[in-house]
This record gives sequence, C-alpha cells and structure tokens, in this order.
Amino acid sequence: MAMAKYSRVDGRKSSSYCSTAVIVVFVAFCLVGIWMFMSSSVVPLENSDLSSQETRNEAKQTLQEGVSKQFDDTSGDISEDATREGGTMPGKVSLNTDEEYRKSVEENQEENHGNDSSDEKTDSENEQRTVDGDDGSGNGKDGDMDSREGESNLESGQAENEGGEMNNNVQAESEENSGEIRSESAEGGKNSDEEVSEDKIKHVDKEDILTVDNNEKNQDENSEPSAVENSAESEENNQTSNEILPTAAQSEILTESTTQNGAWSTQAEESQNEKKWQQASISNEENDHQWKVCKSTAGPDYIPCLDNWQVIRKLPSTKHYEHRERHCPSEPPTCLVPLPEGYKRSIKWPKSRDKIWYYNVPHTKLAEVKGHQNWVKVTGEYLTFPGGGTQFKNGALHYIDFLQQSVPDIAWGKRSRVILDVGCGVASFGGYLFERDVLAMSFAPKDEHEAQVQFALERGIPAILNVMGTKRLPFPSSVFDVVHCARCRVPWHVEGAISFSYFSVFSYVLLYSFSDMETHLRHISGGKLLLELNRVLRPGGYFIWSATPVYQKLPEDVGIWQEMSRLTKSMCWDLVTVKKDRLNAVGAAIYQKPASNDCYNKRSKNVPPLCEESDDPNAAWNVSLQACMHKVPEDSTERGSLWPAQWPERLEQPPYWLNSQIGFYGKAAQEDFTADYNHWKTVISESYLKGMGIDWSSVRNVMDMKAVYGGFAAALKDLKVWVMNVVPIDAADTLPVIYERGLFGIHHDWCESFNTYPRTYDVLHADHLFSSIQNRCKLVAVIAEVDRILRPEGKLIVRDKAETISAVESMAKSLQWEIRMIYSKDGEGLLCVRKKFWRPTVEEPIKSAIV
Repeated sequence: MAMAKYSRVDGRKSSSYCSTAVIVVFVAFCLVGIWMFMSSSVVPLENSDLSSQETRNEAKQTLQEGVSKQFDDTSGDISEDATREGGTMPGKVSLNTDEEYRKSVEENQEENHGNDSSDEKTDSENEQRTVDGDDGSGNGKDGDMDSREGESNLESGQAENEGGEMNNNVQAESEENSGEIRSESAEGGKNSDEEVSEDKIKHVDKEDILTVDNNEKNQDENSEPSAVENSAESEENNQTSNEILPTAAQSEILTESTTQNGAWSTQAEESQNEKKWQQASISNEENDHQWKVCKSTAGPDYIPCLDNWQVIRKLPSTKHYEHRERHCPSEPPTCLVPLPEGYKRSIKWPKSRDKIWYYNVPHTKLAEVKGHQNWVKVTGEYLTFPGGGTQFKNGALHYIDFLQQSVPDIAWGKRSRVILDVGCGVASFGGYLFERDVLAMSFAPKDEHEAQVQFALERGIPAILNVMGTKRLPFPSSVFDVVHCARCRVPWHVEGAISFSYFSVFSYVLLYSFSDMETHLRHISGGKLLLELNRVLRPGGYFIWSATPVYQKLPEDVGIWQEMSRLTKSMCWDLVTVKKDRLNAVGAAIYQKPASNDCYNKRSKNVPPLCEESDDPNAAWNVSLQACMHKVPEDSTERGSLWPAQWPERLEQPPYWLNSQIGFYGKAAQEDFTADYNHWKTVISESYLKGMGIDWSSVRNVMDMKAVYGGFAAALKDLKVWVMNVVPIDAADTLPVIYERGLFGIHHDWCESFNTYPRTYDVLHADHLFSSIQNRCKLVAVIAEVDRILRPEGKLIVRDKAETISAVESMAKSLQWEIRMIYSKDGEGLLCVRKKFWRPTVEEPIKSAIV
C-alpha cells in the first residue's frame, strides 16, 4: 500500500512535469509566432506604406463623395470616382458616365431605399478590395502570403501605371489616349450599382484594370449584359479618343511638357498637387451657387448694361441718345434670365432667315408698324420675314444688285467682304448678303423699334445693339470695306444723335440760313457722327447712303442734302454716283473715302480738323467721339495703306503689315499667324467636328469669346455658321488682323454684359478667357452672362487651366447643364457642356432694372 501510495505521488509529480513542459513549449511557439507575425508586418516597409497611402486615398474618396476632388495619383491607382467629380488632374480625361445614373437614383430613392443601401455597401466593399487586396471579408490579416501578394500587386500596379503616365507625357499614342478617355453613356442611369462599380474600374486604365485577383472574381460576378454594354461603350470611347487626340497632333489640345524624372514624381509635385486638390475642394464649395431668376421690367429680354434704369433716370440729358448707351450696374447680376413662355429650339438656318417661332420673340409692334414695308409679319405660330425693308420693299437681293450695278467696283464678295450696316432694322440686308459672300456687322439701338436686333439674331443674322451717340463704335479704325445706311435715321451732319428723325434738322432750317447753320454746326462739332464713320471706314472704302434727301425734293430733304454735300466735300469724300432704283422708287448716293492725304493737304480750311498725332484711332472702348479726321497711312508697311487681297484669298494670307511685328505667341508675326491658323484647323477638324458630340448642322450663331487672329473662325469657313470674334479689352489688340482677313469682331470687357439679347448664340468658345479675367471679374457673374446669351441646348467649349476648368465644371453642374466632355493634362484642360432649359423657381429682384 505504501508503494502504491508513493507510486501515486510520483505519478502526480510526473504529470506536473509534463504539464510544465507543455506550457513552456506552447509559450515558445507563441513567441515564435509573434516574432514571425511581427517580421512579416515590418520587413516590407515600402509596400506597407503604399498600401496605407492607397487606403488613405480611398478613405478620402469615400468621405468626400459628392464634393469636387483632385488627386495626384496615376489613373491605375484609384477608382474613377477619385478623379471624376469636380475636375480631373493632368493626364486624365473623363465624360461623366454616371450622371444620368445618379439622377435616376435620386428620383427613385424612396422606392428603392433598401436596395440602394445594400448596393452602396457592395460598391464600397468592392472598391476596398481593389485597393487593399483583401479576400472580401474586409480583414487584411488572413495570412502573411496574402498580405505580401496584395502589397506586391499594389506596388507593381502603381509602378506600371506611373510608367503609363510617363508614356502619356512623352508619347502621343492614340491607344493610350483611348485608355484614358471615358465616354458619356446615355444608359448610365439604367445600370445597377454593381455594374457602375465595374464600369468605374474598367475605365481607369486599359492595361491595369484590376490589381488583385479578387477583383477578377468581382468582375465575373457581374451580369453579362453589363459587360457587353460596357464593352460597346469602351469601343465608342476609343473612337472618341482618336477624334479628340489625333496621334499626329496630340499637342492640338494642350501644351506638352517634357518629363525629366521618369515615372517618379517629386515630393514638390506631390505636395503642390495636394494643395491644388485642397484648394479645388474649397473653390468648388464656393462655386455651389444658389441660382435665382432675374426679376426685371425687361423680363426675358433683360440686358444688364442697357436696362440700368437706376442710372438712366438720373442722366442730365438724353438728346444725344445717352439713354441708349451702355450703363452697367456696379455689381454684375448673378441671376438667370427667364425663358419666354412657350420658347422652342430655334429653327435651323437657312429656313430661319424667312421665319422664326413667334413665342421665341413674342413681339408684334414691328409687324404692325412696318408690315407694309415687308419687314416682318405674324403668320400663325411664326413671325415671317419677306426680305423687305424701308428702302427695298421688293426684296433685299434686288437692292443689293442695284448697288453693285451703280458702282461695279464694289464687287460684293471679292473686293467688298466686311461691311457695317447702320440702323439695320431686322437685318434683312445683311441676311441676304450671305448669298454674295459678304459679312455684315449690323447694329441698331434698343429703342422703340421693338426687338429689331433680337429678330435678326433669332433669324441667324449677325447683329449687335449699339447707337450712334456720344461714344466711339467698339471697332478699330479703317476696317470696314463698305458702310451702309438705308433710312437709318441718323442725322449725319448734326453734332450727335440729337434724334433719330429729321425734325431737329428741320428746326435748324427754320431758325438759320444755310450759311449761318453751317457755321453753327461746325462750331458744335463738324458732323461728329459722320466723322466716326470715317474713322472705321477703310481708305478707299464706300459709304452708301440711301435716304429721302437723296431722291426727294421736300424743303427739309433739300436742306439736309446741301448740308451733307458741304460736309462730305470738306472731308474729301468723293461723291461717286447718285442712282435711283425705279422698282423700289428710292435712290442711293455712294461716296468714297480718300486713299491718300493729298486732298487733306490741299484744303483751304482745316475744317473738320485733322486729329492730333497723339490721338489713337484704334482706341474704341468707352472713348468719346472726336470731331476730327485721322490721316491716311501712306507708308507701305502701315495698316491701311493698301487694300487687302480679294476674298477668299485674304482669309489665309498674313496681312502685309505684320512683317515688322512680334506675334501674339512670341514668334515673328506672320509665322505666328500661320501657326495659329494651322493649329485651329487641326483642332476644328480633328476634335470639335468629331469629338464633341455637336450637331454642327444645327449651329448658326457662334462666338469666340477670346479671339486672337481669328483662326478659330477661319477654320469654320466651310460651315454655314458665322462667328463673332470678341477681343477682350485687356488682351492684345489683334482685332485689326481679324478684319484684314475678311472676318469681323468687336472689343468687349467680360466683367460686363455683352450688347446682345438673351438666347442668341448656339456655341460659345472660350480659350483661356476665364483664367485671364478671374482677377478682375467674379467668375459666377461671367458664367451668368454666358447663360444669358447662350441658347437652351447651346454648347460652351472651354480651354483653360485645369483648376479653372474644375471651377467652370462645378458651376455648370449647379446650372443643371450636361457635361459632354472633360479632359485635363499637364495643368491644362478642355471642357464641353450643354445648356438645358432648366430655370430656378426663386426670383431675385434687380432694383437697377425695374422701372
């Protein structure tokens, strides 16, 4: 028993020893396991950092969803959402493929709330798998091998994508561009959330679509119809890529830069790009403007600088038509002009020349007053234009041919290409001159002839609002081949626009003898208005005056004719002919401006006087009229000394007087001119006509908001469009070059409203305009002006700095505009948007515009 007892005790001791040994071994294994785990987590330090950085980027993308963002990652490192919203970083192109999708989700949010929540969770998990390389559970600690593989894949994927970015910066490969461009899909709103998630991943990069094996599983789980749809969309996008970025001329979109650091970005670049992203986020929040509808007396026809009644009511005098001149509000409006009730998309040219929708310009006063002169008539739901005018009741074409028969040297469409039509009415004269290959800059004031300029623009005929008042016309000197006035109601021989009738002139006749009246008028001004025409008329150009003093013998008409004869003779204008048009029972006097200074030097009296040498004839923005004449340039190297080449040769020939100048882009001017023209021909033919999704057959009225040499307009010469070239007042004054090549344009300050009615242009083109004026103007006010003058369904094309593109895109979205295409690279960008019919519901009273 003792033995047994002691044996039992020894057994207990042995068991205790075994337990202790097991515990020691277990602890040892645990220590080894901990050491191995710590080793696997610490050794691949670089890979861990990469994964951490990707996780941070994904977290940033998730937290900032719905807010504009910019990242400095390569396209293969992050999902499309990280670059799509609110602007893209250099090297990325996008079309908002899920715009319609997001609208559809919002509209059906209540109905599908549960499913949407589930789908969003699935999207989030899928995107997290892509970045972190998890197995789908969300846990990244499933094994050392999985962790290493996931991090290794991330590292290799980043390296490949950075290499791809380097290739994009150095080479102009169409295939890579195709991989970058993402096309807009009309069916985006119909796809499920999983399909959109797949679509986002597939459009990031052609070669590095998925970086983790688990992503392939996720892709396979998606439905076959979605894959087929996305594949077809990718093929369409590849085609769009080739159109936007032709392999032979990739630099047609943006300025290329040379990469000096290979596939690696520098810390300075990374930090700078992060600052830009942060600034863009702040800027886009500021750009989330709450739009309102402008409430004004003019309603749908509101023109801020011409409807400022606060200033107009305080004018000391209106006898020189000061109330028809520009009086811009101190703060430009940031509201949207309402649409007329029943507004429709404008009728296409050339049918629009003969009829327009009544409800687009619902004004009938002219039809009542001028219907018998065939200006305009109301015909059912249309306003129709028989093509007549006060001086050509039987049609403008007959009148146009009558003028050339009177002076064959006019040579419409050859020698005479660009003309100025003063007091144009509904601009039928300019509208029918297109058949003679002539461009007419037509203008009239916003006066009792209700909506005459608006009729012209709605018809697709060039016209602006302006008045012969106290200021110079917004054109350079010596640019119009012909100036035309057919009963334009301007008393040319009187000081200013005392009245657009002859009543005041008749009063002069009653009060003064002709000799006394001559002395009196010369003392006042010497015919300022006609002298202003002399300034803008090209030396050797013609002034056509078709008015009652030419062919009637009433006392008032006789007095005006005699005064006009004295004034034109003192100005050295040659009366070439006086002809009568028997069909229309009217007549025309045609004068020619001298092409030399011989006559000026032979005058016995310096009346009207020659201008001082210091007087710049090209200064035209908000400059008061001067009662003097500028000498004719006689040096063969000066502009105006020679007549331009005939049309159409003059369009492509650099002006002779550019020989000694430095061009806008820093090269010799003629070389600059040619390079600019070739550049825009490539852009138009390879991008704008093919890659923007614009139906150019429905485009008629086009504006280049920041023209240089007119290359953009010249490249559109084969289309049935006309282009208003605008040279901003703070840009190089290249407007004379534009006129020299047979095009036309105007000076303007884009911090103010343009002298046109709302809804008058089909396409607006802004090449580095917004960034150039952002220090002087509020961008929101400029965008509001763009909305005012752009027709519903019209397009805005913007080429500018990437941060400016992002800001404009954000505002376009707030206006409910459709983002048709967006592209950015190397700090530069391209954006195309389409205006919609949307108007806000809340009104904003404009105190300055309410009578």
